[in-house]
Amino acid sequence: MGIPLNVLIVEDSADDAELLLAELQEAGFAPAWKRIETEAAYHASLSDRIDLIFSDFSLPQFSTVRALEMLQKSSFDIPFVVVSGTMGEERAVDILKAGATDYVLKKHLARLGPVVRRALRESAERAERKKLQEQFLQAQKMESIGQLAGGVAHDFNNILTVIQGHASVLRLKAGLPDEVKGAINQILLASERATTLTRQLLTFSRKQATQTRVLDLNEVVANMTKMLKHILRADVALNVNYGSQSFLVRADAGMMEQVLMNLAINARDAMPSGGKLIISTSDECIGPEYVQLNPQGAVGDFVCLAVTDTGEGIPPENLARIFEPFFTTKPVGQGTGLGLATVYGIVRQHNGWLTVYSELGKGTVFRIYLPAAKEREDKKMERAVPQEIRGGNETILLIEDEAPLRALDRSILEGYGYEVIEADSAGSALEQWREHQNRISLVLTDIVIPGGAAGPDLAKKFHAEKPTLRVIFSSGYSVDVVEKDFELLEGVNFLQKPYSPHKLAQAVRDVLEQ
Repeated sequence: MGIPLNVLIVEDSADDAELLLAELQEAGFAPAWKRIETEAAYHASLSDRIDLIFSDFSLPQFSTVRALEMLQKSSFDIPFVVVSGTMGEERAVDILKAGATDYVLKKHLARLGPVVRRALRESAERAERKKLQEQFLQAQKMESIGQLAGGVAHDFNNILTVIQGHASVLRLKAGLPDEVKGAINQILLASERATTLTRQLLTFSRKQATQTRVLDLNEVVANMTKMLKHILRADVALNVNYGSQSFLVRADAGMMEQVLMNLAINARDAMPSGGKLIISTSDECIGPEYVQLNPQGAVGDFVCLAVTDTGEGIPPENLARIFEPFFTTKPVGQGTGLGLATVYGIVRQHNGWLTVYSELGKGTVFRIYLPAAKEREDKKMERAVPQEIRGGNETILLIEDEAPLRALDRSILEGYGYEVIEADSAGSALEQWREHQNRISLVLTDIVIPGGAAGPDLAKKFHAEKPTLRVIFSSGYSVDVVEKDFELLEGVNFLQKPYSPHKLAQAVRDVLEQ
């Protein structure tokens, strides 16, 4: 059986077209063809289903030059081979310069097979280069948006820390009227909702804190099944297909649950008239051939989580944008456009990748690939937080460039009896250190500060000069962005903004008593 080939033949001679087709069959092709003679018919016949165009050089009502012009103005990249009985060498060179792929003289039709194979190979290579370029540009775009989202979330977390801190302090004051207490509670609730949004932005930008451990993806899916049944409508059936073994991955369990939740909600909304949601797990050994076609992939052993729905499908014009933050086709007020962007961020943060396949009217399949882990590990004991916090009289160097947040932290710490020395930049921190280092017991520093030196750099310098010095880092980003010269633990010697006054006081006391 020959190689399928869809051809458009621009030729006024039916006999010559038959000879051309016979030569294609002889060369091992099985052509599906259409012959046309006029410009109108040519225009109507151009489509992305055509593999190759053959054109006689001159026709009574049409010309090869005009056919080439029309092809180049279209969006189709179709190999164009001129077949002529009268074309001389000089004219052949001109037609190649005009954009033709090759030319074959009718008296030498035996050349047709090699010419076609070369033309198809070069066309496939161009299509692959175009696909890779589009994927690269999309990756760059997503990275730029991620950087922007992370920066916005970081700055907003500073603002939220001030809002939550002052509201928490006010709520503790005695004698407040009930309506004032209610207003403060509403401020705190609103700030908590805002914190959730910033976490989504940080997850998308891959700057959200992760608490990874080796876990069985089957167990994660099983734990989420009950919750998923609550968010799905009665007309959406949930089917779970577990693989025949444990599929171990190193991941943050909460983030994996968030991935499942977001994909399930997305699938539910894509099935307004009901349907099936199918979740399955499997193991995949990824080879170089796959990575060539999927540049985000990697060679090795991976666990695949597939989420399939039988919904409306995603229109092709939207498919390339579904992971963009804030892109949504839902009505205003029914979606933030962060669901799939968050999924994308979490998967990339876990050194994985995802693919999506969709057909209109048939549904969509999301496949998530995560690196396979080799063995389980024991769960770490969670640290118990004391209910009461005592203060102290130690001296603390507070390095924070945001003036409102610096003032809030100082007020909180002085309320617990500490002496606070402020610095708003690396330069002022060095000056304060040189003057007061003998009595400074702890440095509380943001990771990113103006003045040329980052918080970790200053901490290393101070610690080298005073090994007994205690350090607490804070950031609107996660613990993952800090150098690992210091052992960090969220809520102990690392405070991710926004943090509460209680959490700040607890961390300070704990570090000082280590």
